[in-house]
Amino acid sequence: MTITTSSEANGNVSAATARAAAAAAAVAEARKPQSVTMAKALNTAMADAMRDDSSVLVFGEDVGRLGGVFRITDGLMAEFGEERCFDTPLAESGIVGMAIGMAMNGMRPVIEMQFDAFAYPAFEQILSHVAKMHNRTRGALTLPMVIRVPYAGGIGGVEHHCDSSEAYYAHTAGLKVFTPATVADAYRMLREAIDSDDPVIFMEPKKLYWSKDQVDLEALAAEHAANRTAGTSSEGRAAVARSGTDATLIAYGPSVPTALAAAAVAAEEGRSLEVIDVRTIVPFDDETVTASVRKTGRAVVIAEAHGFASVASEIVARVQERCFHHLAAPIRRVTGFDVPYPAPKLEHYYLPSVDRILDAVDDLQWEN
Repeated sequence: MTITTSSEANGNVSAATARAAAAAAAVAEARKPQSVTMAKALNTAMADAMRDDSSVLVFGEDVGRLGGVFRITDGLMAEFGEERCFDTPLAESGIVGMAIGMAMNGMRPVIEMQFDAFAYPAFEQILSHVAKMHNRTRGALTLPMVIRVPYAGGIGGVEHHCDSSEAYYAHTAGLKVFTPATVADAYRMLREAIDSDDPVIFMEPKKLYWSKDQVDLEALAAEHAANRTAGTSSEGRAAVARSGTDATLIAYGPSVPTALAAAAVAAEEGRSLEVIDVRTIVPFDDETVTASVRKTGRAVVIAEAHGFASVASEIVARVQERCFHHLAAPIRRVTGFDVPYPAPKLEHYYLPSVDRILDAVDDLQWEN
């Protein structure tokens, strides 16, 4: 018989306690928000949606074996097989047309247009059928499909690789248009887009693919599940990215970080700028934007796309209609110039910058 002394017993208890504490610490560390890229958040959103719903499929040019040119779909074919994640020919109209048929038959396709301007050959399908099917059939058919569009500049891309095409989609009744500006929203909004029974154009800012933030993807998945059970979502809700009192900067997608940087510089100069992240261009959150501009009395709208007949123009019109008697100065826009997207060496001059935003703020008729 082995006799255990009290000192040995205490030692065993201490060791067990230490192991338990170490295990708890490891679990706590694993649950801490991790540094996550927007690319990873989008990838995880699709993977989680595919695990939760067998009707979700992902396909497009090079999205399968290669994992997409930006690696957003990396690993999906390996996990879910070629029946649910697969490559297609280089034929955007065919990709969209196939997705329409799948959506009409109960599937939830998530397709990728490899670059923004590559989607133009598919416009006939998108405008004539994707946007109109629900109305055409008087509600008998829905098209629960997502068209992912990597868009905008900031990567030094050549022609056809850096367009800002959001206005085309926003002008087409029957389409929802989402564009995230943060890592957390990339996950959250893509999950909501996939859940939607309406077609969603999901505009992904290319230059933000590698932006990082401290995000707990498991917590976001749990949040999504809870919202889905409760029937709630963040669709159609803008976010106050930074609070302020003197003027409102209204931006979306790739322009939000630039607006935040401008607000930070303005704060050092003694001006308090509020930044609104539009998040969903369609449906548009008039309430949040209007409340902010009525509070500050001044507004600047920022977007990378051309200024003429743009989403920025529409935002200015909506704010003017709702806030006219609260405005201390005309609303200003800071946008890309009305020329074809420039060569990589000229991109810096074309895109909205902190200096251009602050110049617009300076022009908002401040009292001396």
